[in-house]
Amino acid sequence: MDFLAAELAAKRKAIGDHNDRPKKYMRRGELEAIEREKELARKKELLKVASPARSPAPAASPKPTADTASPAPEGDAATKTGGELAHLSLGEVIRRLRQKGQPVTLFGESERERRLRLRALELMEERGGDRAGQNDFRRAMEVMETTGAEAKAKQTGSTSAAPTDAEKDKTQDGKEKKREQDDEVQLEWIKDAKEKLYPAIYFALKRKLKEWEQAMAERPDNIKRTAQGKLAAATQVQSAEYLKPLFKALRTKTMEDDVLEKLAEIVYHMQHRQYQRANDAYLRLSIGNAAWPIGVTMVGIHERSAREKISTDQVAHVLNDEVSRKYIQSVKRLLTFAQTKYPPEDISQLMG
Repeated sequence: MDFLAAELAAKRKAIGDHNDRPKKYMRRGELEAIEREKELARKKELLKVASPARSPAPAASPKPTADTASPAPEGDAATKTGGELAHLSLGEVIRRLRQKGQPVTLFGESERERRLRLRALELMEERGGDRAGQNDFRRAMEVMETTGAEAKAKQTGSTSAAPTDAEKDKTQDGKEKKREQDDEVQLEWIKDAKEKLYPAIYFALKRKLKEWEQAMAERPDNIKRTAQGKLAAATQVQSAEYLKPLFKALRTKTMEDDVLEKLAEIVYHMQHRQYQRANDAYLRLSIGNAAWPIGVTMVGIHERSAREKISTDQVAHVLNDEVSRKYIQSVKRLLTFAQTKYPPEDISQLMG
């Protein structure tokens, strides 16, 4: 029996030595488990570093257990937002950050953290900071009310100078008509002289925006006080705010060529009261003429072959970012106002 027990002990020892040897290969599941443990440890370290900055007085919090339960949903939200911007190229992420006036890279920031920062900035712009919902429209209503009160105060204070103001308005109208003829957009400039398009489009859109503002101010008081009148005035104020990035790009001459060409077509047809053609150019600018509109930076999971064959007419610029969508929509609002104030002689040129 002693001999048999000794043999069994020797076999157990040999099997144990064989299991203690280092493995040449590791399973994929084991590697993923190690990566998950490292990621969790890194997140815990980041939360430990960030927790003093978030809550400077931890003793005042009545429920200390709530802080321990919060990191899990934050991590899930971070992975979701990181996945939403995973399709963007590095150059597009840098372009959007520079457009928002943000630094391209923070100290010690990884590529994933940069994309998360961009996504957070875009969400803050869409929600308008701390206030959610239709806060930008409500802000436009507040601006409209304050400007209306200031205009009314100016009118009451300058009633004695009415005749001279009328004469000034006549001379100013004559100058405006002459300037409008000088700044008329020509389609030949798209190929020959693109530098002339920037000031011509800028002054044409500025003039239409000013006319829209004057039309809102010249309405009777009983119409201004109605809900529909307030809504129309707030829409004008909101459009003026949305058009600021477009005017900045026109002043600095940093607009993309395809957007500039489509805007030139829109303004040209608007000046000649051909609103149907202007609307067609607007549709080509906003959603393109492809059966499946494609953004400049995203094709989705179905990557198309021969991507270089996709022309700029098939690009949907409203899919690029929120800033482009807003000023393109405001250009369409200017078209609608121009059609109501300057109706075309040919009924077929009316927009639908």
